[in-house]
Amino acid sequence: MNLSISKKALYPLTLLIIPLIGIILTNSIDWSVFDFLLMGSLLLVLGIGIELTIINFKQFNTRIAIIFFILLIFLMIWIELAVGIFNSPFAGN
Repeated sequence: MNLSISKKALYPLTLLIIPLIGIILTNSIDWSVFDFLLMGSLLLVLGIGIELTIINFKQFNTRIAIIFFILLIFLMIWIELAVGIFNSPFAGN
């Protein structure tokens, strides 16, 4: 099993440029350093999970299914942190 992860796993981190530009251009986005670190870690785990799926699974349908579930879990965590759909203690406002 090959576990070498390429630079492609870091590509999702470039999405952090969007809120950074929003903070620079407007006052309506209120992200702290903690928000950037938390989202950066979520995006890093997302990228590594997708990269490991592509490396370890050869069947196309299996890859698509696992990547779909990784994205679904990512989105559920993100939504929970943003607006709190499950009313957990770490939910957003």
